Amino acid sequence: MYTWDFNSLWQYRNIIAIGLGTTLLYTVVVILTGLLVGVLVGLGRVSSNRYISGGLRGYVEVFRCTPVLVQLIWFYYALPVLLGVELTPGMAAVLALTLYGGAFYSEIVRGGIVSIEIGQTEAGQALGMTKWQVLRRVVLPQALRRMTPPLVSQSVMQLKNTSLLSVLAVPDLLYQGQVIAHDTYRPLEIYSLVAVAYFAVLLPATMMAKRLEAKVA
Repeated sequence: MYTWDFNSLWQYRNIIAIGLGTTLLYTVVVILTGLLVGVLVGLGRVSSNRYISGGLRGYVEVFRCTPVLVQLIWFYYALPVLLGVELTPGMAAVLALTLYGGAFYSEIVRGGIVSIEIGQTEAGQALGMTKWQVLRRVVLPQALRRMTPPLVSQSVMQLKNTSLLSVLAVPDLLYQGQVIAHDTYRPLEIYSLVAVAYFAVLLPATMMAKRLEAKVA
C-alpha cells in the first residue's frame, strides 16, 4: 500500500509559492490584455462596415475553433520562424492566451450589445445623439450589466488555461510541481498539493461568478 508523505514537500514551499505567484501574475496579465482586445474586437464586430466586422469574425473563429494548447505551441515555435522575431516562452504565452481569451471576450461584448432592444437606440437617435453617443450613453451601460457574469466566468477559464504554460517551461505552479515531482519522486503528493492550490484560488472566483449571475438574474 502506498504511504503518503507530505512532510518531504515542506522544504519546497518557497518554490511552490513562487509558482503560484507566477500563475496569478500571468492570469492577471492575460485577463487585462484579453479584455482590452475583446472590447475592441467586440465593438468592431457590431460595426456596419462588413469588411471590418468580417475580418474580425475571422479572427474570432480561428481562435475559438482551435485548442489553446496548439496555439501556445504554434506561437512559440512557428511565429518566430514566420516573423523572424525570437519570442521568450513568457511572451509567447501572453500573446497566445491574450488573443485566445480576447476572442471569447469579444463575443461576450458583442452579444451584450446586440441584446439591447433596438428601441433604445432609436430613442437615443430621436433625441439627437450620434451613433457613438447612443452606444456610450445608452447601450453600453445596460449591456455591461448583462456582460459582467460571463466576463467573470471567462476570466476564471483564463486562470485554468494558465496551467498549460508548463508546456513552454514557464515556471508556473504546475511546472514547479513537475520539477519537485522529478526531484522527490513523490508525484502523488505534489500534484495533489497543486490541485488543492488551484482549487483554493478557483473556488472563490467561481462562487463570485455565480453570485453575479444570480444578482443580474
